[in-house]
Amino acid sequence: QLVESGGGSVQAGESLRLSCVASGNIQGGYDLCMAWFRQAPGKEREGVAAADSGESVTLDAVKGRFTISRDNAETTLYLQMDSLKPEDTGMYYCAVRAWLCGATWFRHIQYEYWGQGTQVTVS
Repeated sequence: QLVESGGGSVQAGESLRLSCVASGNIQGGYDLCMAWFRQAPGKEREGVAAADSGESVTLDAVKGRFTISRDNAETTLYLQMDSLKPEDTGMYYCAVRAWLCGATWFRHIQYEYWGQGTQVTVS
């Protein structure tokens, strides 16, 4: 189970911090890729950032503004979002797959576990 929190409605330029806690049969570990995706109305789901034991990657559109981090001991994934823009609006999802992120981290179909999402609205 993945449970996201931290979404909300903010003004452009403000910050939010999303959290995702994994539990149940999703075991925190160094060989997992944990990622954040987002989906705006009428648009495809896109990868925002991902992290495993060796690396973290970030969508070009959010580089310098968003930071992904994870705490393996607590099986928690974070997304610090600064300088938010209206185009960042969407439902943000946490996802996990059972191998390292690598070059295909952004392919949502490869992720086995998904949270219910948390809404981020920037105006």
